[in-house]
Amino acid sequence: MHIKETTSQAYDALKANKLRSFLTLLALVIGVFSVIVSTTAVAVLDNYFKNTMSIMGSDVINVSRTPSVQMGAFSDDIRNRKYINFETAERLEEQMRIGRGMSPDESFGIAEISFNDFETEPNVRIVGSNENYLNNNAFELEDGRNFTGDDVQYGRNVVILGKDVQNVLFKNQFPIGKEIRFDGKPYTVIGTLEAKGQIFGQSFDNIVIIPYTTALNVYGGNRNINIQVRAPEIDFITQTVEEITGIMRVIRKVNPGDSNDFEISTNETLSSTFDTFTVALYIGGFAIGFITLLGAGIGVMNIMLVSVSERTREIGIRKAVGATRKAIVSQFLMEAVFICQIGGIIGMIIGIGVGNLMALWIETEAVIPLWSVLGGFFGMFIIGLLFGVYPAYKASKLDPIESLRYE
Repeated sequence: MHIKETTSQAYDALKANKLRSFLTLLALVIGVFSVIVSTTAVAVLDNYFKNTMSIMGSDVINVSRTPSVQMGAFSDDIRNRKYINFETAERLEEQMRIGRGMSPDESFGIAEISFNDFETEPNVRIVGSNENYLNNNAFELEDGRNFTGDDVQYGRNVVILGKDVQNVLFKNQFPIGKEIRFDGKPYTVIGTLEAKGQIFGQSFDNIVIIPYTTALNVYGGNRNINIQVRAPEIDFITQTVEEITGIMRVIRKVNPGDSNDFEISTNETLSSTFDTFTVALYIGGFAIGFITLLGAGIGVMNIMLVSVSERTREIGIRKAVGATRKAIVSQFLMEAVFICQIGGIIGMIIGIGVGNLMALWIETEAVIPLWSVLGGFFGMFIIGLLFGVYPAYKASKLDPIESLRYE
């Protein structure tokens, strides 16, 4: 029996029992949807994470008091760790021999920025750092200059503007050299940054950067900070991490044999942590989908057994006119595979569409997980075969004479 003919017969059989076929299809669609929607959403997050890793250069090492990524609450040991302060950052910079470009990374609050009659919303982040901050965080100057060593040493009231702030305050003016105000203090604009974008709705352009020494004079210094350091080359990441670890242990007086009371992260460590998280999400999605598909497969077997009973006389007629057992098996297997593939295709289309709502939410490109689509296609083919083989075998074993008598 040709594939085209068996496919046509499978379609006619499903069309003849619309409600029953619809309910079976619905179960299959839900099963495939649950797998595809989860894998698509995780693929979107994974793609977005990799695209935004350029926020911290591939050669940048981050030193922090607590882990950069944490699943669940911090333990008491982590919560009770001493602050990492600006003095620690300065001592680390003095003692490093391999590491380069130390920059403190600290937000001193949020504020409303004003220039003449223009004002921003009171949500602009104020960052205090030094001349290495732009390079360590992949910012590019659009106009003006970066901080100098003197700006930092003498705590000058100079500022570099993020693109969002510039767009609000200087719509029709050149900002370099102009004086803006926030938190009651005047600052001279020495530079503006190119647009960088956002992550999870948090803009990197709604920012002003001032020398950390200036920030300490205005906002005080009793605070915990992060420290960023660059390796001289990618190949020296490991050596730089080892150097930073040794210096930090000495500065923070960690006893030999005791665990570090600080965290060091790189792109590689952050990627490993995120990969662990995404693998857990993938496993959870597949587990839910497998259970749902198992129930849907049982439904397929049920509908095919009912179909065999209802079409006993038809099977008898086919056998009487010469249909072989192989032809009967092929017909019923094709019906099972056909309904599974229809449900799978619908589930994949809906799953990919709903999963990519995540892409719209975090404003990134849509993703079609081809390996999940191929897995879904072949998976539904296998489910059709597994759960259709018994009804097909039962149909092929029917006695033609007894079948013709069946009412």
